[in-house]
Order: sequence, then C-alpha cells, then structure tokens
Amino acid sequence: MPPREALSERNSNNTMAQSNADVKARKNGKSTNASRAPSASAFPTPPASSARSGYESVYSAPSSSFQASSQQHSLAERNAWLADDVDVNEILESSQDYAERSDQLEHYGDLPTKIVGVRYYNGYANAGQQILILREPGNPYDGNAIRIDNVAGDQIGHIPRKVAAKLAPYIDNRLLHLEGQLAGEIGQFDCPLTVHMYGADPNTAEGQSLQEKMAADKLPTKALKEAERKRKQEEKERLAAARRAAVAAKGKYTNQASSAGDSSTNPMDLSDILEASERINPREISGAAEKLGATEEDLKNMPMAAKPDGIKTQMLPYQLQALQWLLDQESPKPPGSTNEESVQLWTQSNTNGRYTNLATQFVTSERPELASGGLLADDMGLGKTLEMISLLVADAGKGTTLVVAPLSVMSNWSGQIATHVKESHKLEVYTYHGAGRVKMSAEDFEKYDVVVTTYQTLAMDYMPKNSSKQPEKRLRSTGLYSVKWRRVILDEGHNIRNPKAKGTAAVTALMSRSRWVLTGTPIVNSLKDLYSLLRFVGVSGGLQQLDIFNRVLVRPMKNGDVSATWLLKLIMQSFTLRRRKEMAFIDLKLPPLEEFVHRVDFTEKERERYDALEKQAKGALNTFENKGTAATYSHLLEVLLRMRQCCNHWQLCGERVTNLLAQFEKAKTVALTPENMKALQDILQVQIESQEDCPICLESLHQPVITSCGHSFGQECIAKVIETQHKCPMCRAELKDETCLVPPARDGGEDSADEDLDVTQSSSKLEALMHILEATKGNGNKTVIFSQWTRFLDIVQSRLDKDGYKYCRLDGTMSAQKRDGALQQLEGDKDTTVMLASLGVCAVGLNLTAANNVILNDTWWAPAIEDQAVDRVHRLGQQKETRVFRLVMDKSIEEQTILVQKDKRKLMMVAFSEKSNKRDSARTGRLADIRKLLA
Repeated sequence: MPPREALSERNSNNTMAQSNADVKARKNGKSTNASRAPSASAFPTPPASSARSGYESVYSAPSSSFQASSQQHSLAERNAWLADDVDVNEILESSQDYAERSDQLEHYGDLPTKIVGVRYYNGYANAGQQILILREPGNPYDGNAIRIDNVAGDQIGHIPRKVAAKLAPYIDNRLLHLEGQLAGEIGQFDCPLTVHMYGADPNTAEGQSLQEKMAADKLPTKALKEAERKRKQEEKERLAAARRAAVAAKGKYTNQASSAGDSSTNPMDLSDILEASERINPREISGAAEKLGATEEDLKNMPMAAKPDGIKTQMLPYQLQALQWLLDQESPKPPGSTNEESVQLWTQSNTNGRYTNLATQFVTSERPELASGGLLADDMGLGKTLEMISLLVADAGKGTTLVVAPLSVMSNWSGQIATHVKESHKLEVYTYHGAGRVKMSAEDFEKYDVVVTTYQTLAMDYMPKNSSKQPEKRLRSTGLYSVKWRRVILDEGHNIRNPKAKGTAAVTALMSRSRWVLTGTPIVNSLKDLYSLLRFVGVSGGLQQLDIFNRVLVRPMKNGDVSATWLLKLIMQSFTLRRRKEMAFIDLKLPPLEEFVHRVDFTEKERERYDALEKQAKGALNTFENKGTAATYSHLLEVLLRMRQCCNHWQLCGERVTNLLAQFEKAKTVALTPENMKALQDILQVQIESQEDCPICLESLHQPVITSCGHSFGQECIAKVIETQHKCPMCRAELKDETCLVPPARDGGEDSADEDLDVTQSSSKLEALMHILEATKGNGNKTVIFSQWTRFLDIVQSRLDKDGYKYCRLDGTMSAQKRDGALQQLEGDKDTTVMLASLGVCAVGLNLTAANNVILNDTWWAPAIEDQAVDRVHRLGQQKETRVFRLVMDKSIEEQTILVQKDKRKLMMVAFSEKSNKRDSARTGRLADIRKLLA
C-alpha cells in the first residue's frame, strides 16, 4: 500500500470539482456564516432577506437565467401510468448535470491564487485538501464573487476580487469548469489556492475559441500541450502493439469446415469437437478486479460468527464469516489515535486527535459520521439472501427491516425466510405492494419484523402520480417514508446505479439506522455505478457528492493514477465483501466449468453474402466519419446488425431496414406498417446493444423507444417533448402524439414470428450446433441453447423437430405460466434434453442447473450478460461438469467482438474506465469499437 503521503501528493496535483449551491442545505440548515463579521478582504454573506437561489454553483448562470431554465424543464409527468407502473429509471431534474460530466472535460491549465477573508474560518486545512468553488452572482458586495467552501459546506473565504472578475465570465457563460485545492496552510489573512481549469475538447470550434479567449486574458493553458504530447506518445505505442498482435495472430487458428444444409455429414464425437475448439477462460480477466478488494488469504481468515439459534439451515463457514462481517459493519467503531488502519477512509492523528479523510484530505475535530452497513457483493449463487436472513435473526426484535427488491424476486424473500428460520423464531413478514395496498402508519409497519416492497412501489410512495417536484427528506404521516427503519436492504442493488434516476432518489430518501446493498455486480458499466451504492450506504468525508467522487477517483483512474487505484482498493475493503465461487476456501464443490470458442467456417455462398455486407459496413463507416449525420450512423449500426445475423443464418439479415432507410431519404417519417415497425425495432435494438445515449438527457437509453422518423430516445424524455412541442428534437419532424413511438421488440430484440422465414433451411452455424448436440447427448446430459434472436430459435426448433429431439422453450413472447411450465419440463422430464432460450430473458433470476451444457450462438456486446446466462447453469446445485460453447464464425465480426469483449472486461472490471455521459465522447468510444470490428 502506498504511504498516505503519496495520496496527499496526488491530491495536491490532481483535479478538483466544485459543489452545487445546495451543499449547505444537505447539512440541515447548519451554517457558520451568520456568526461572521464582514471585513475589507472578505465578501460577507448577503443578509437574510436575500434569496438562497441567488447563490449559484459554478455551473449556473446568474439567477435570472437559471430560473428561466428551471421553468422550462418543470414539466408534468405523463398521465398514462398504471397503479404501480412507475419507471424507476426515469431521469429527475438535477442541479449537478455539469458536475456529473466534469470528468469528461479537458484540462486546460492551473491558476495559482489565494483565498482571502479566512480570519473567520474556524476549521482546519491541509495542503492538498479539496475545496468547493461556488459562484455568488447575487453577492451584494461584488457581482463577480466566487466563494470557497470546504467539502462539508463551511465557508473558508473568497477568491480575490481581481481574479474573480477575470474568472466570473467564464463561469457564467459555462466556458470553463473550475476545480481547486489548497496549496498550503491557512495564514492570518489568506491561504494559497490552486484553481484547475477544464473546458471543451480543444480540437472543436468551441475549444479553439476558448483557447484564444484564455490567451487574451492571460490565463494558463499549459496542461493542453502536455496532454497532446502524452496522447501522441500513447497512440504511437498503441499502433506498435497492434502491429505486434497482428503478426502474432497470423495462422493461430485452424478450423473445422462445416457443410451447411448437408445433414448427412459424418457426425463428430465429443473429442473431435473439443479438439476443434479453443479453450478460453473469460472470467480470468474479471478476477483481476478482486485485487481491488481483500485478498483471498484475508477473506479465508476472516472471523466467523456462531450460527444464530433461529436459523435451521446448515450454514457454510464462509457464510458464517459473512454474518460476522455484517454484524461488525452495522456497528462501526471510529478510528483511534493509536490505530494505523483507517476506518471507512478516516484516520485519527496521534498528536492532535483530529480526523482526516484520506480521499479528500478534509480535516475535522468532530468524530466523523460512519456508515452502518455496506455492499454484500458475493458471487451469484453463494447465498447472499441466507447471509442477510441470518443477520435479521441475530438482530431480531430491535426494529423493522425494509427489503426493496425487483418484482420478479420479491416473493423469494418471504419464501426464503420461511425456509431458513425456525418456527420458534418466526419472523413476521409483510408484503407492501400493488394498487390495493392499504394506507399504513409507522405504528402499523412496526408490528412486523420485515416489510418487503418493490422499487416501483417505493418510487410511487416517494413521488406519487403527476408529481414533478422531489419531496423533502423528512418523516411523513403514512407510507414507507413514515418510518425510521432498523435497516434497509436493496436486493439487486445495482438497480440504483444511475444517480439521477427516480428509483435512486427514492431509496436514498429513506430513513434508517443501517443500509445494505446486495448485488453480484456492483459495477456494471463504470465506476459511477459504485458511487450511487456508496452514497446510499452512507459514505462521508465529501465522497457522497458526485463531483468530488469524479475528481478523486473517476478522472484519476481514467488517467492511470496508481494512488487512485490504491484509494479504490481502500474503498472496496472498507465497504464491500465480495467472494467468488472459484475461490478455494469457498469450497462449493461445484463440478468444473470449461468454456470454449468453437470456430465455424462459412460456406462459399455464405462468405460471399457476408463479405458484401462487410464492404457495405466499411463504406458506411467512411461515410459517417466524413459526414457524421444521425442517418449515416443509424445506417452503419444497421449494417453491423445484418452482419451479425448473417453469421447465424443468411435468412435473418433481410432487406427491410435498408428499405426503411430508403424511405427516410424521401420523407422525414414513415408509416408505421408492421414491416416498418419491425425495421424500426431492428434499428432500436442495435442502439440499445451499442449503449447509445438518449439525445435529450444524455443518459443511457431508459425505456427506449424509436420515433416514426427513426430517432431513439428514452420514453419519458421524448414524451415530454411531444407534450410541449410535437416535433422531433433531432430533425423537427412532426410527432402528433405518443402513437408515433415504437417500443423495442419484446425482451432484448426478439421478433415475433416471421411469415417469410423458411425455417427448414440450414446454415453453417446450425450444422455446428447440431454436431455439438449429437456429440454431447446421452448420460443424462441436457443443453441450453441461447440466442438473442427468436427467429433463429425458430429455425433451430424446426431442426430439432426434424431430428427427433424433445425440447422446451423459454423466450420473452411467452406468458409467465408457460415459462414456469418450460422450467418444470427441463427439470422434471428426463426425455427433454434441450432448452431453447432467449439470452435476454435468461440472463438473470433463473435456476437452470438441470442442464449442464450451454451453447451461445451469438455474441453480445456486454460480456456480463453472457456470464450471467452461464451462471444460471453453473451454480450451487449443479451436479455435473459444465461445458460452454461459444459458436463464432471464423474471420467475421463475431471474432472481433470477442476481442472487444475482452477489452470491455478489462475496462470495466480492472481499470474501471468510464463510459462517457457526454454523447459525443460516448459515440467516439463506440466508433473505436466499430473500427476494431471492421479491422
């Protein structure tokens, strides 16, 4: 572990973010300004008669324009909600939008200055301590005033008048984003300060104009030159590595040829299949992430609690270790002056007794607020629910626990509690959900040990129908917000990873003594996923503010800062318990899991069709890079989709999307015929898979829809635009009402039956699939065949009928009753040896251990989706050796996708490199991926 001085040094050179104007409000109105007397060198706080809205963050224009902006965005919510049909991912208005994207800006330079008027500041200061910069356009003593606060929201002083006069126009016009940190100790009258300046991409017109203005105002831009030098060096190294990889890859693979459509080909036995496949271990990369947490040896030696008397289930040793950790986390002890270890990033000095936060270098003499709870992030299938139930029993009688869960697993909690808890220690469980739920007070809820609800119900209680303003955080007379809970448990807690979503706001507003997040995937896309979870459990010291989180972790991690990696490791150790089922001491006694890439050759005719599509894709990429319009980008994504479909079966890649795009050339909108709706859904699905952003809110598509003019949005965002403007914000085409919106095909790109599809035709991949089925049948083996396209499952189903296989099917077009029947058939009927399954439907929430072989027919952009599908089969309860076959067409986009997936695993799980929230930056990253796919 690097010494603390290394982190402090990094803090003194690293970037800082500033706060919004609501920092003090989060302190329940506490302020030290009232006791301060004005001085010649300080800008006193305006008198009480001044409106608080006159104090704006550095992201805000003066209050008049800020108020106009607020009025423009305060729109009524949609009226078409059903009783509990609330979108927990709806984006709420946020005053921190610019702060949230601050890590995407370019560093222009650093301005040394000072803080004046510090004589009335009673706090402490360290060199490298992070501070907050707030613009005060309403300050009656100086309209250019810029105030400096510590991360707790207490005023330190102001920037000198002359410097503020120079910087204020950049802030008010949102040309620069300012961050800062103390450069030395506080003196009698002032304190040295370094202001870091960030702005738009310097290669854009906006960036060029900014550089010219800064040069005229004699503001430093030295950091830009250093960044450009570094970029050139990295590009040179990347090209050299690519050349070495290309040389090494030549002649690496030899592939068995398949004869599409010729079912008389000599069958291959299992040894032939395995010999023709490449053994892989995709989880090996993800495992590197565990280095950020406790080591396996440390986890093995954790103390163990005694099993509670009320638990009747036999608990494994690692589960009892988890129980002890849960108990300890709920009663954290502050750091002591003689203890060298930090507690939740806080340390205490052995000389003056003050507490210092290692992330922000914030110093206080008051005992810090510590989080009671944390993140239980054990691998899927290790028993997180049982571990948490054992905590409930061990702590029974001390208050009511609220469990918030997705609807699909809500009933699991009452069932699991009944299964694991002795009748003599029975926990009273109440399910609070649905339109028929009764109005309940705190006294009503407190009659139960456990209350179970859903994210949707919680969001409805938080912001009822037609509400547009977030409520204050306070106890109410009835409902879920009338209680201060003993603890709140979030099942599948990664659902709150978006800090601006309604569901996240709803859970954060709950009052409780302890807070827990249960998730097997604490980080799905980026490090910011972790931020929302940490804020919920109660991280302190400044990290609970996203702009500060960006400055100390997100940007430094992106830049490869070693001390940031150390800090992230410290955070994971402080708040998270994560064990993987592969760890030796877990000893689940699971049979081995072997994964293979099984490469398949195109036939000559298939290759001709694929090569034509690839040529078209490269042309579309070239056109987009030259013209850069939304239409050319959609065309590029559409051709990529057809290339992927062609890898499965040549019949899947029809011409309907091409025909649709031709219609857009003639008119802005198209008629929503069944054929056109299918084509629009194809386009939308590609945008979903490639993680496109909603052009309105710049967040990942939430409840995605596509318009009759071919543009994709989050449903709530475009619904509000239609309500007020009735025009598409991208092309200004008329959108009369929401009937112009087309939702995605059901469950991840699934199509309804296609009457034009000849399901009797074969393909190279289908023949390879049948060879594997033939080679693995018998001895009680069962196989799950995954695909994201139900049309391909239709083709496979026809072939299974022809060859006499008994099978069941599970996809998004089926009712819940039929899905349950399919699961029962797979498990209970020994003659049913195959399940056809939609990848999107089966990624979570199912137990498929009746099967022991998995065939993944098509590659998925997000590797975690494939991993979760495999984990449905290889989990606790699996009795047989499990094999996974990824069918990949040789020399195709699928082969390149495997490489892109490998990079994504590294980015998300090791470096936690950020997916940009800024649309242009995000698209730039995806274009880099597309270039790799077409390399």
